[in-house]
Amino acid sequence: MQEKDFVSYEYATRTAKAKNQTKAMDMYEAFGWEVTATAPTGFDTVTLSLRRDRKLKHKQELARLERQSEALTSTIDGLERAKSLGASVFAYIFGCFAALVLGGGMCLTMLIEGSIPALIGGIALGIAGIALCGVNYLIYKKSVEKKTKQLLPIIDDNEEKLANLLEKGNDLLKAGLI
Repeated sequence: MQEKDFVSYEYATRTAKAKNQTKAMDMYEAFGWEVTATAPTGFDTVTLSLRRDRKLKHKQELARLERQSEALTSTIDGLERAKSLGASVFAYIFGCFAALVLGGGMCLTMLIEGSIPALIGGIALGIAGIALCGVNYLIYKKSVEKKTKQLLPIIDDNEEKLANLLEKGNDLLKAGLI
């Protein structure tokens, strides 16, 4: 009977957004983890089941680099969300205001019957409300574009730092195999 080499593993599970699943898999593989399974856990998340050799060399350094890369990944995700967050909040508030102006115009025309000035004022308010609703989208797009232009260099810088960390982790793995 042939003797097998026994390898003991440590196991971990991590969650990632479904759109970033391959990035997360690449990140953990750079630190010695092997993806054993993936499972969708919610609307937009995936659970990765991972394992790696317990006797891996440079394990503490790999764990430190892994924590740094997880922090950078969450920073990048936060910056991606920040590109449209302020514009979205403004668009919701401005949209509510525009709907109130439109509703005020409707109320003015319907509540005061037989008054030509109220009818004309209500129609003018309604048209202004519709115009504000249309302008809201344009303001939103311009605001997101401006914020994206502002944050893109920071995101690129953080992604470069993340790539360097992954290369260091991969180099440590290769050094441990030699």
